[in-house]
Amino acid sequence: MAKELDFLTKRSEDYSKWYNELVVKADLAEQSDVRGCMVIKPYGYAIWEKMQRTLDDMFKETGVQKTKRMMV
Repeated sequence: MAKELDFLTKRSEDYSKWYNELVVKADLAEQSDVRGCMVIKPYGYAIWEKMQRTLDDMFKETGVQKTKRMMV
């Protein structure tokens, strides 16, 4: 593990805390003034868009179709 990541909470101890610390350390997002919310930075958003495109392509390859679901 890189020395600059040694201070992170161990993933096996608290996954949620580890993930949030990693995202902030990687400068992909930052804490918002609104409790429980984060502001996604440009690189973080670019990664999110790439993940969406990749998953969408995978779904299309398998023939999965979007459906409308009504709330009852």
